[in-house]
This record gives sequence, structure tokens and C-alpha cells, in this order.
Amino acid sequence: MAVSAASGAGYAAPALTNLGSGQDPVPDTSGPNSTPHTFALSVPFPTPLDAEIALGSLAPDAEPQPGVIGKELTASVSTLAIRWTAQDVRLLRVSVLSFLEQLSLVVQTMQRFGPPVSR
Repeated sequence: MAVSAASGAGYAAPALTNLGSGQDPVPDTSGPNSTPHTFALSVPFPTPLDAEIALGSLAPDAEPQPGVIGKELTASVSTLAIRWTAQDVRLLRVSVLSFLEQLSLVVQTMQRFGPPVSR
């Protein structure tokens, strides 16, 4: 499984917002001039058909906030590729973790029921 994460070229640390009352400062990544965060994941499958089945199972799940976070899924040969973009790193993290849970369920189901049977 290949993973890459980036915050764009010429990355500058975001400003910190102080929450007060003993809470740690939190980076402010939601401004109009903030660089979008990206995360890419490549998941190899045993066969191209397995990658297509996984894509078909995972693609219908649209992001709940489509204007705030983008997710693109593609299958090439026997690899499922996913790429996220978001202004808010916390929403990006939530989306990636949710997707990984769904991916785990899809892979477990495929392993449990075995390869597709041709008719």
C-alpha cells in the first residue's frame, strides 16, 4: 500500500488559534489563502477485477460535505487509487479514517466470499 500526503509547494506553517482555558492552540487551516491539503492512497489487489469490485463498492459513498472535501477514486490495472483534497486537515483526517474502515469491510467481505463466479 502506498501513501503520500502533501500540503502544496512552499508550505508555510498555519497561524495558531488560542482556545484559552488550558486548551492547546490549534492551527487555523480554514482561511481563504490556506493551501489545500492532499492525501493519496494506493491499494493493490490480486487482480484487476478485484480492484474494480472494490471501486464499485466504495465509489457510491459520496462525501457528506462535497464542497469542503474532495475524494477521487480510480482503478488502474489491479490498483485502487484514492486522492483526497481539503482545506481543513481535521476533516481530511475524518474522511480518510472513515474510508479506511469501509475499505477494510469491503476487503474482508471479498476474502470471505472468495473470487467472483463467472456465469
